[in-house]
Amino acid sequence: MNIHEFVHSRKHLFWSTKNYNGLNNEAIVETILNYGDWEDVLTLIHILGIAEVARIFRAETNRPRVNYNKRIVHYFSLFFQKYA
Repeated sequence: MNIHEFVHSRKHLFWSTKNYNGLNNEAIVETILNYGDWEDVLTLIHILGIAEVARIFRAETNRPRVNYNKRIVHYFSLFFQKYA
């Protein structure tokens, strides 16, 4: 399964667009970490790799304005610090 097949199988999480193939990895990681369940997160990590998911997450959360939930930022900061 590639990243766009994964997105198509989780359309209910991407309610802000109908252009699923036009989503970049940053938007996909943000949506899955914010709204997906644990299985979605594990599948995302399997597809992109934990290092790439962690890199995207860290880059996006180091900006002045972020779309991540505060609890998500806290949890995944600790998670990626330990495992990535």
